[in-house]
Amino acid sequence: MKNYIFTPGPVAVPSEILIEMAKPIMHHRTKEFEAIFAEVREGLKYIYDTKQEVFVLAASGTGAMEAAVVNTLSRGDKVLVVNGGKFGERWGKICKAYGLDTQELMVEWGHSVDPADIEKALEKDPKIRAVLVQASETSTGVMHPTKEIADLTRHRDDVILIVDGITGVGVFPLPFDELGIDVMVGGSQKAFMLPPGLSFAAMSEKAWAFNKTSDLPKYYFDFKAALKNAEKNTTPYTPAVTLIIGLAAVLRRFREEGRESMYKRHALLSRAMREGMKAIGLDIYVKDVPSPALTTVVAPPEIGSSKVIKALASEFGITVADGQDQAKGVIFRVSHIGDLDKTDTLFFISAIESVLNKLGYKFNYGAGTKKASEILFGE
Repeated sequence: MKNYIFTPGPVAVPSEILIEMAKPIMHHRTKEFEAIFAEVREGLKYIYDTKQEVFVLAASGTGAMEAAVVNTLSRGDKVLVVNGGKFGERWGKICKAYGLDTQELMVEWGHSVDPADIEKALEKDPKIRAVLVQASETSTGVMHPTKEIADLTRHRDDVILIVDGITGVGVFPLPFDELGIDVMVGGSQKAFMLPPGLSFAAMSEKAWAFNKTSDLPKYYFDFKAALKNAEKNTTPYTPAVTLIIGLAAVLRRFREEGRESMYKRHALLSRAMREGMKAIGLDIYVKDVPSPALTTVVAPPEIGSSKVIKALASEFGITVADGQDQAKGVIFRVSHIGDLDKTDTLFFISAIESVLNKLGYKFNYGAGTKKASEILFGE
């Protein structure tokens, strides 16, 4: 049986990228690698839509999240963390681990944060030095209003905005310079359609000003060292050579497709999935603005998501992600990032209809594929 991965990380990797990474490895202190790294640097600036350096770290996205904190903040700094899911919660855990005075703005799962609540918090406490948020909260499928939040911080010289763009960069518009984001992190195993192992981070001029006074401990994730080496098309320590070779190939593909086409593709696939699920009577977990990176679907309560997930795997070779914490057993999470297209989306909806029918769920069989097909291929 052929296997299909529809999880929001890791994602399906294109065959031509896998072939590129299967080539004999090269040494990282050579002109050959420096040329590839130079190409990667420019390609990342294109995807981030920035003139700033975008650092490449040999770490998962959480490594870049930690790096964002330790390169900008200082012991005892007060921070505001938007906690509306497992990854918002992770911002809080990282900040607390480094002794920061962490104030969490709790947001009900499935809902986007209200920028007015952030504004109130900033006005109430002028000692807040940073706002930390997910552009796309992967545990719930919610998209937070990054632009509106950036509008609150960009003109405050004493506050920076740190954004987890791990399932946002390359999925929907997050123009780093234009929005006035101060630090934004990304990860290879999401829209960059690579295996896990690389993460990315960009810093604004304001963030670099914060860096000058930052006293949190840093060694492997020291952005000053990363910048010094990046300017010579290299890294401070041994990089993930094979993944960077794959990244260069992915970034070429991104340039060929173009940012706007990428955003439209993700928007189309996600819309088709949401409407297809609704057509067979399933609810979408997100109550406000859904992220185009994934669709979070509420399984029929009498069945539960665990049975749906197991049936998809055993009957169709499809892997999807369960919910986490309070959403575990309640939702399943379907990705639109990675090497997925219109036919993959239609195949998944057809598979879910077959599985639900066998599990005894009553619905208008075929309504989901019909609705999605109309959206994907023209009504």
